[in-house]
Amino acid sequence: MCGIYGTTIHYKDYQIKTKLERTQFRGPDEMGYKSYKFNGNHVTFGHNRLSIIDLDPRSNQPFNYLDKVHIAFNGEIYNFQELRKKLSLKGYVFNTTSDTEVICAAYLEYGKKCLDHLNGMFAFVIYDINEQQFFGARDRLGQKPFYYYLNGKEFEFSSQISSIQLFNEKRLTISTNAIHDYLSWGAVPDPNSIFNEVKKLRAGHYFTYNLETGKFIEEEYWDIDYKDKNKFTGTYSEAQSELEDLLKDAVKMRLFADVPVGVFLSGGVDSSLIAALATKSTNEKIKTFSVKFNEKGFDESIYAKKVADHLNTNHHIIECNYKEGMDLIDNFHHYYDEPFNDSSAIPSMLLAKHTKKHVTVALSGDAGDESFIGYHRYNWVRYMNSIYKMPKPLRLLASKTLNIMPHYKLKVIGSVIKNKSVNDAYLGTLYHPESNWFEFQQTNNSDFEELKYLYHDNKNVFERVSDFDLKTYLNWDINTKVDRATMAYSLEARAPFLDYRIVEFGRSLPTHFKFQNKNQKRILKDVLYKHVPKEIFDRPKAGFTMPFKEWFKKDLKDYVLTELSFDNLSDIPGIKPKEVQKMINQHMDGSWNRTGLIWSLIILRQWLKNNGEGFSIK
Repeated sequence: MCGIYGTTIHYKDYQIKTKLERTQFRGPDEMGYKSYKFNGNHVTFGHNRLSIIDLDPRSNQPFNYLDKVHIAFNGEIYNFQELRKKLSLKGYVFNTTSDTEVICAAYLEYGKKCLDHLNGMFAFVIYDINEQQFFGARDRLGQKPFYYYLNGKEFEFSSQISSIQLFNEKRLTISTNAIHDYLSWGAVPDPNSIFNEVKKLRAGHYFTYNLETGKFIEEEYWDIDYKDKNKFTGTYSEAQSELEDLLKDAVKMRLFADVPVGVFLSGGVDSSLIAALATKSTNEKIKTFSVKFNEKGFDESIYAKKVADHLNTNHHIIECNYKEGMDLIDNFHHYYDEPFNDSSAIPSMLLAKHTKKHVTVALSGDAGDESFIGYHRYNWVRYMNSIYKMPKPLRLLASKTLNIMPHYKLKVIGSVIKNKSVNDAYLGTLYHPESNWFEFQQTNNSDFEELKYLYHDNKNVFERVSDFDLKTYLNWDINTKVDRATMAYSLEARAPFLDYRIVEFGRSLPTHFKFQNKNQKRILKDVLYKHVPKEIFDRPKAGFTMPFKEWFKKDLKDYVLTELSFDNLSDIPGIKPKEVQKMINQHMDGSWNRTGLIWSLIILRQWLKNNGEGFSIK
């Protein structure tokens, strides 16, 4: 797990070093960069290393293999030992025990098809000397970030946008469309970024960039089966057994490291299953970590402790205190160097900060909800599906009635059910274009390529919405949150549920294996109950959230009103300060929960204040 950087632009040495130092938290163990000149082409590769496998300096990057390719690589290839054996039989020689060297050999043997052989999380660029081209790729599900700037023969890439941003005031402009999308989605959706000229490489895609011509080609190498062609045909019992075997293997692969490894344990189904399988995969006592909140209704640590006691782990409970939370908020923009509004990033950062004191790698339960229909909103879809079977005039009457009700939650439901279809209604729960406080014109949602996973007739509505979340919410939000939160403290997070084999298997299962009546994640729970008593989980599902709703009305009230004063709101492009202030007042008087809006604007203002100087807005 590291930070990568590269460019064809002629920067001075101190500028390259400054760009690498900006994200050195991603890899504090070794910082290095090299420049290459060939046939008049100038290339610089840089790397911040967090040493996980083969701690010897021989595996430092940028890495040269056989004087044929140079690589800057961020991530882990979990099956690299198996792949190394295959390549050794083909005559390849290895001088390290790292996965970096295996990627290079795989590229020389298979070309772009090497990606089919990699099981891992990764973002890398290979400089192919003979071809005078870059070959780069991002993992199938977007766990590792990849930003790039492209302008003919000027090409620059990095793990985080801040490295590209430095010394580029004349090349980059802040995007008003991106600000709108951020306020609507909570993040800037791929492939765009907060800067008009910087893009993200899409998950499951690779690119080639010709150094001689400046030609850039991006292609997809992996996708989920949204057309429902690969269906599981076995019994429920067979599916359970196969899923458990896949999970055991995914966990075992991710426990391999040359540094201490632990597990994030929230006490929920997903993380508890990962922790249970981890304890069965090693003779060492597993270290587990959870966060404790003092506010009523937010503290799930008691359930994590019950699971930890049953599994006999070395458990650590990290208390989220108000002062430490404020410090993280003030420095949020430094690590999440693009506007990002998921407030659970704060406890995630806190968890990573204290977990790092004990281990360098932590397994997580992320992506169980998307693959196995676990979110609350999927149960909500069940109700919405019934409502949309009502005659349209009756549904519109219900919408009007709810909109005149005093409680804001009823108004929200009323606005949702007036949509044309359940697809539109679901999209409306994720996308929040309240145009009454937007000055600029709303962007067109039809431009999003990911809508194809929601708007089709190949699958039922539950499979469609979970497919859509895998390609959007998981990628844009969850993976971004976890990557930045953990890398802020030089901690590597690994998610067994994001093993592409498990995602593909989950997508192939009949819906009732995953969601039957009100029983969400049915098959995961039945696997879990083989290892941990069912009674521990007899409670409503909880999210990983902060008590911001109350904090904004009490402890943080002065902070909110100062940060989002009329003058400060006026500095944020594209919003109507008076309308926003009315909405903030609704939160303060308790008539409407505006937590999401307040947090979004605080983060956006913070980013603009710390990043906007010198950049024009277009």
